[in-house]
Amino acid sequence: MANKEYPKKKEQRKQAGHMKEKTDRRDTEGIVEGRNPVLEAFRSGQTVERVYVLDGCLDGPIQNIVREAKRLKCRLDFVTKERLEQLSVTGHHQGVVAKVAAFAYVEVSDMLEVARSKGEDPFLFLLDEIEDPHNLGAIIRTANQVGAHGVIIPKHRAVGLTATVARASAGAIHYTPVAKVTNLSQTIEELKKEGLWFVCADMDGELMYQQNLTGAVGLVIGNEGSGVSRLVKEKCDFITAIPMKGQIDSLNASVAAGVLAYEIVRQRIEKSGL
Repeated sequence: MANKEYPKKKEQRKQAGHMKEKTDRRDTEGIVEGRNPVLEAFRSGQTVERVYVLDGCLDGPIQNIVREAKRLKCRLDFVTKERLEQLSVTGHHQGVVAKVAAFAYVEVSDMLEVARSKGEDPFLFLLDEIEDPHNLGAIIRTANQVGAHGVIIPKHRAVGLTATVARASAGAIHYTPVAKVTNLSQTIEELKKEGLWFVCADMDGELMYQQNLTGAVGLVIGNEGSGVSRLVKEKCDFITAIPMKGQIDSLNASVAAGVLAYEIVRQRIEKSGL
């Protein structure tokens, strides 16, 4: 005869499972894994508190990590593959996992100061409720490569700076300022007073090649499913579309961000005459 659980007991087990899941997610914050991301964490000057290395692994990149950990007097543990699998968030630890101090957010004003110090027009990414950590990481990586001065994300209904984001950014998270704001629409209004104008990615907009995307600009990218929210879209100065010829009428958020960002770069280079 099959065992039966009383509804109350089943509910208790369900709640316990939810509690464990929340605890596990909390404990994964500050985890960096993979050889290049861990090396970049050291090189960027971030505080690495503890390093777990696969016992017996002697290849070059791992030895570089071990030397850095010893030089900086980090706690260094040689562990089994099973232990690394337990610590891993992404499943791609490559023989090394590090625990670092929580990723620090900056103020939006810090991004503007960076632009001023370089004598450049501010170039910011504003992400409206991006939920996929791989998308956020990829966008941070793109922002770094195009010379943007920072990425702005909302505090609510959006992914933050997690281990998966760090890995997806391929180390760019250590060099690209990220700010977290309570209200994205209000932030746009405040930045307009600093001379920025805003372009919003939406397939109903005007083709990007037909718009002037130079100057101090904020590129707004929307949620993976619903796009840019109505309130944020209303604050933008221009609605810009990427030309698409296929049967699918949308692009992945990080791909759309990359396409539009490099059009902005192209126009800036063309305007400067370089």
